[in-house]
Amino acid sequence: MRELVAAFGGDLPEADTGTLLGWLDEFSDDHWNFRGRLGGAERDRVRVDLPERLAAAALVAARELGLAGTGDPPHREYAHLLVLGGLARACLQRTEHAARLAAALRVGAVAALGSRRPLGAEERALPGLDGCETEADALAAGARAAFGDRPVDVLTAPSGRGAPRPNTADTYAFWAGRTRPQPDERILVVTSPIYVPFQHCDAIRVLGLRYRCGIDTVGFDPRLASTPQPPGAAGADRYLQEIRSAIRAARALHAACTGASGEVG
Repeated sequence: MRELVAAFGGDLPEADTGTLLGWLDEFSDDHWNFRGRLGGAERDRVRVDLPERLAAAALVAARELGLAGTGDPPHREYAHLLVLGGLARACLQRTEHAARLAAALRVGAVAALGSRRPLGAEERALPGLDGCETEADALAAGARAAFGDRPVDVLTAPSGRGAPRPNTADTYAFWAGRTRPQPDERILVVTSPIYVPFQHCDAIRVLGLRYRCGIDTVGFDPRLASTPQPPGAAGADRYLQEIRSAIRAARALHAACTGASGEVG
């Protein structure tokens, strides 16, 4: 992180964790908040051409910070397997990977967490999504194709804080409110590699702290996905945006752990 900040003309301060995360939040807002500059555009609509030097620094940081790799779950048994929703392509990729894991591990209940966000025309045109209108529909279609007869609970969470649609934390909270996971149960979360750090932090904050569960978060391997990644999915600009997401999620988690005042939106 220090090297990435330096590449963008910053000097990471020597400070306590809370102060450092706050500084990184502000710095990343100035330099990497590409979605914010476009009024909160969908992630796949953000395209920023970076100088070669900055793009190289971003790709190195993404690998070192855990946004660009895949790994096996560290345990062989989980009480719950959660598949996170998103764009329709990701819904198909994540359910496919989750079914692969469920076949190799001892897994209890499986749930897919999504929203009623309407799919765009490009999303609806993906193979396997005939008749799908919402993100939750895409998750359900992916689950049927990947899991076959195994039941998967597809949940559509309401949004929190007056937002137009639920974020990751909202979907975790909605699932937990229905399921009531027990202390010491293990939960495995499946998402895309680029989102692992921020969605893992949110899972610890929303599920781990309150319900005392163990949380592991893994990303699917794009090389094994039947639905290929779109152009630009592993671009330096996308990694920088999600490094910012990870910073903000880590800041929110730190605040929850320490009782720090102030809100991370």
